[in-house]
Amino acid sequence: MLDKTLRSRKPINGAKEASKILSRMVLDNNREFFVVLNLDARNIPISAHIISIGTLNASLVHPRETFYKAIKCKAASMIVAHNHPSGGLEPSEADLLLTKRLQNAGEILGIEVVDSLVMDKAGNYRSII
Repeated sequence: MLDKTLRSRKPINGAKEASKILSRMVLDNNREFFVVLNLDARNIPISAHIISIGTLNASLVHPRETFYKAIKCKAASMIVAHNHPSGGLEPSEADLLLTKRLQNAGEILGIEVVDSLVMDKAGNYRSII
């Protein structure tokens, strides 16, 4: 869940703002973390969760787990992110396929995946969407 410092009730208007919140969850890890930031209808953060903790270069992610808490908290949309502990911001083919799969699942559920970020140890990010 979001800590009290993140409950500012300010909307997330882009990848830069989302990366500031999500980087706290994935930076300085030597394994790949996949996280989600759930947003309400006004793009205000409702919750942030770690969905999967993987290995140095892989993480197992399924739409079922990704959307579980979004459904429970009645999120309107979400931003997903994962880190590349080995460095680099270039999305892999698996990253691109997963993003598309999550977007398709979100269309069915009515929860839009508005962005997907790849992050490095320095806090830099790249938007896949």
